[in-house]
Amino acid sequence: MTTNPASANSSALERDAQVAMSHQHVSPNDIALGVVIGRASEYFDFFVFGIASVLVFPKVFFPFADPLTGTLYSFAIFALAFVARPIGSILFMKIHDRYGRGVKLTTALFLLGGSTAAISFLPSYNSIGQVSIELLASLRILQGLALGGAWDGLASLLALNAPRERRGWYAMIPQLGAPIGFMVSSALFSFFAVNLSSEDFLDWGWRFPFFCAFTINVVALFARLRLIATPEFTRLLDKGHLQPVGVIDLARHHALDVWIGAFVPLASFALFHLVTIFPIAWNTLHSDRSAGDFLMVQFSGAIICAGAVAASGLIADQIGRRNILIITAGLIAAFAFGSILAPLIFGENAIGQTIYVNVGFMLLGLSYGQTAGAVTSRLGSRYRYTGAALTSDLAWLFGAGFAPLVVLYLADAYGLAVVGVYLLSGALATLLALFLDRSEMRQM
Repeated sequence: MTTNPASANSSALERDAQVAMSHQHVSPNDIALGVVIGRASEYFDFFVFGIASVLVFPKVFFPFADPLTGTLYSFAIFALAFVARPIGSILFMKIHDRYGRGVKLTTALFLLGGSTAAISFLPSYNSIGQVSIELLASLRILQGLALGGAWDGLASLLALNAPRERRGWYAMIPQLGAPIGFMVSSALFSFFAVNLSSEDFLDWGWRFPFFCAFTINVVALFARLRLIATPEFTRLLDKGHLQPVGVIDLARHHALDVWIGAFVPLASFALFHLVTIFPIAWNTLHSDRSAGDFLMVQFSGAIICAGAVAASGLIADQIGRRNILIITAGLIAAFAFGSILAPLIFGENAIGQTIYVNVGFMLLGLSYGQTAGAVTSRLGSRYRYTGAALTSDLAWLFGAGFAPLVVLYLADAYGLAVVGVYLLSGALATLLALFLDRSEMRQM
């Protein structure tokens, strides 16, 4: 793949948009807002699917299986997007190289919102049989491809233009999209689960959050295109050399950096779905607590997570990003040991469940808040755009993609202590990767 200036490979429509937006000024606050809106829309799409994988899909698409098996089938489909995501990054880099960043982003977000919204119209297994499962899996793969293509370089641009003494603060801003996306999706599902009968919820209520996805993605698209269409944004990208490069070229110069970068955030990513998606599954299968009530507990946990993400930026600017990653990995390891030694803390006890969720969300925010900077810091400016996308894709695949499936299967067979073992493995992977690489110490 060749690397050309954005002005040379943009489509005619994109160049026209740049002319129309030539009077616009791009400030760091504009970039930050675009990043948060974009990430929140992406996480909303993924969390809607994740929550439905527990509350809806086992009954609508796998009614022939028992509740546990149906949930495991749903989690297997859930994981498909994480497999497809790096493929999507590579495919959409080609679109970027040929047609421009605006065309790439527009295509990816319409595909992401369209595939998510299309799930709301899927007939049940009882209506069309096996075809319903195949359609669900296909749309999930499209979600993954689209999310890979939704990488816009805004986070890297924000990091490159951040004052040196505030890099931790600016690195955490994109991560706020995760708790915001979860809050919106969990609130929607909780509302319908609480206010509808079980029959109505499974018939039509669950479809509404999926249908909302298209509107949310259109809003996010315009928020991001407003930045991308400005000549100043293009100049900033060109100055930072934030253009796609070939995967072979990236591998030739930064293969080891990509692999280490993918393992640095594993403590955070291992925890990610174990405080969001997995607890919903365990609560649904092994507790009488209502789904709507538990989702509201997680909603409050997501608020704590957002506060912890912001706190991570302040702390990182004081002690260094690498140091906070080491500390949070150690705290997650301690949390994992607690889960191994006292698995009853997260059983059928409502207080124990609430403590687990809130503490887990707090640790998630502190650790996840700095993973974006850790992923991109090892890469030179020329390789940052493509390298950051693929490194993040691999980190999600290894750390989180199969976590709900694997942990639910093992926890049901061997007990909840398995959750702690899985978290501990992620924490140890992060610590090992950080000690193999000292670049964060040098930079901070």
